[in-house]
Amino acid sequence: MTERVLYLMICGAGPADHIDVAITQAQDRGWSVYCVATPAAVEHFLDLDKLEHLTGHPVRTGYQRQGQPALPKPDAVIVAPATYNTINKWAAGIADTYVLTQLAELTGLGVPIAVLPFVNTALAANLVLHRSIDALRASEVTVLFGDGGFQPHPPRHGGRVMADYPWHVVLDSVD
Repeated sequence: MTERVLYLMICGAGPADHIDVAITQAQDRGWSVYCVATPAAVEHFLDLDKLEHLTGHPVRTGYQRQGQPALPKPDAVIVAPATYNTINKWAAGIADTYVLTQLAELTGLGVPIAVLPFVNTALAANLVLHRSIDALRASEVTVLFGDGGFQPHPPRHGGRVMADYPWHVVLDSVD
């Protein structure tokens, strides 16, 4: 059986503290998981050594250095937890981090991409977020926001919804 490669693009939001849940669920479904993390995720949420041990692969946090192995071609990409910042920058074509550069390129290559946001109701009320989601969907990116996907929570209540973050929904969308 051919190995299925999944890029897990991790942004700096609360569910990143529980990214091991997503990795384990993906591995149980037969994916080989390669984590790629934003600077905020690395600075505030992730234990890179733990993730490397769990996946068997180093976490990519920046551009490939000389002597560093290239990432294999992905069969699918998950962006989770996707922040307001990442969604809006990606949709606007801003590629000022490694994750955003990769997302821009992978979108253009037509690789299947699924996004599971993590935003509060105040951020979700901003029209710019809805325009960005529409732009990504027009680019054939699956954005799991609203019915059947992520439901925003009140500001400063994110910690209360961590246990309900729907990792399985985003995995279902790329399986």
